[in-house]
Amino acid sequence: MTAAPPRWTTAEFTTASEAAIKVFRDERLIEPLEAYLDQLEEARGRMEDLLETTVDLTELLNMAPSVMVDPGLLECVRYLVGPPISMDDLKTLADATLSPTSIKKKPAEATTAVEIVLLGLDRQRFPWSGEARDPTEAERSAATLASAAMIASRKVMTSRANESKTAQEAAVAEALEAAGLKRAPARTIKTLTTAPAPGEFCAAECLVGSRKADLTIRLFDDRLMPLECKVSNSSTNSIKRLNNDAAVKAATWIDEFGSLTAVPAAVLSGVFKVRNLEQAQDRGLTVFWAQDLDRLVDFVLSTK
Repeated sequence: MTAAPPRWTTAEFTTASEAAIKVFRDERLIEPLEAYLDQLEEARGRMEDLLETTVDLTELLNMAPSVMVDPGLLECVRYLVGPPISMDDLKTLADATLSPTSIKKKPAEATTAVEIVLLGLDRQRFPWSGEARDPTEAERSAATLASAAMIASRKVMTSRANESKTAQEAAVAEALEAAGLKRAPARTIKTLTTAPAPGEFCAAECLVGSRKADLTIRLFDDRLMPLECKVSNSSTNSIKRLNNDAAVKAATWIDEFGSLTAVPAAVLSGVFKVRNLEQAQDRGLTVFWAQDLDRLVDFVLSTK
């Protein structure tokens, strides 16, 4: 008889989710400030360079090609807008590639992009720009610090999200290896014949059927366990991460491989609503928690 994947009761989900929230809070509270301060200092230096190079933005349009070819200065230019404009949006609005190579070949693209930026220039941060005057030292300092803080905050938030997910994937892989499973190269998995051998797993992202999985485990009884790693910082975000992504993938994998062959799963950390967890489980997703990877390992080994 094949081992049934674990299912959680409402009470168990409540206890586990509360434990996950506690871990999340502890990690955020002890997270060092140095990462933000380092990013702030770096961004402040680049913003000072931008203001100095463009004579407090008065020459920004004329110097667009030489400024925009520098990735660091280009980032600062995007943050002149209130609110900042994303690189993708700027490329679309300017109908330009905006890579250093492209700008060198087509400098007019940089000029067009800067014209767009100047249309949305934050007049509160850069009050002198619309008054045909030089900034005071206080205005220049305030604008530099405010812009740098925006850049640093975004970088730390992006890095935090990426590092959390990467760390979670690494922890799962380490737990599986410690339990005796072997790593296998990433591959496209259309059928079981192209999947890893029983007792092996792909630690890198694989295309499983028509959807990608963060890790893919071949259980010892030949079943396939495509596994997603999800980190959520709010109950609202958990809907996107869990119900609109992992649970949707689970239903797809079950449809493509069959309920007797596929055991879609997710390892979760952070903040998740119990109701959303139950909904995902009802759609065929097996739930595990990053703070209790022993339960994942126990299930995998139970399939021998």
